Amino acid sequence: MAKGPERVRRALVERGIDVAIRRVDESTRTAAEAAEALGVYVGQIAKSLVFRGEASGDALLVIASGDRRVSESLLADLAGEPIGRADAAFVREHTGFAIGGVAPLGHPEPLRCWIDEDLTRFDTVWAAAGSPFAVFPVAPSALPAMTGGELARLAGGESA
Repeated sequence: MAKGPERVRRALVERGIDVAIRRVDESTRTAAEAAEALGVYVGQIAKSLVFRGEASGDALLVIASGDRRVSESLLADLAGEPIGRADAAFVREHTGFAIGGVAPLGHPEPLRCWIDEDLTRFDTVWAAAGSPFAVFPVAPSALPAMTGGELARLAGGESA
């Protein structure tokens, strides 16, 4: 298993979470690709998105349903500061993962995190496991404890 998935596996074990990381042959870089590879609804893909706090410079992690668009204004209200997009270098620096494989846990340092409540429509969702070719299943109800994140309304509409 690649370095990223191994780090995710260790983070899961440290939290007492017993799930198998699934390696897939097809890319899961996007929510649509992941859903296709797994044979699930796009909404069941728990995409991990990183934003940058404009005032603090902090990395802000949002875990959202693959079929929803994150409202940057709702996130800014929750973060208490304007937010901006994070480039690939910022994402890798703060998460240790490349875009397309960002996991909800296993980062070098804890990140401020919010989980979109829209994920709770499903019993099980699939999250990236540190690589565009590795994922793991998780109950949305387990995400706050797993990530230290807060359940919040973040969806601003369906993804295009």
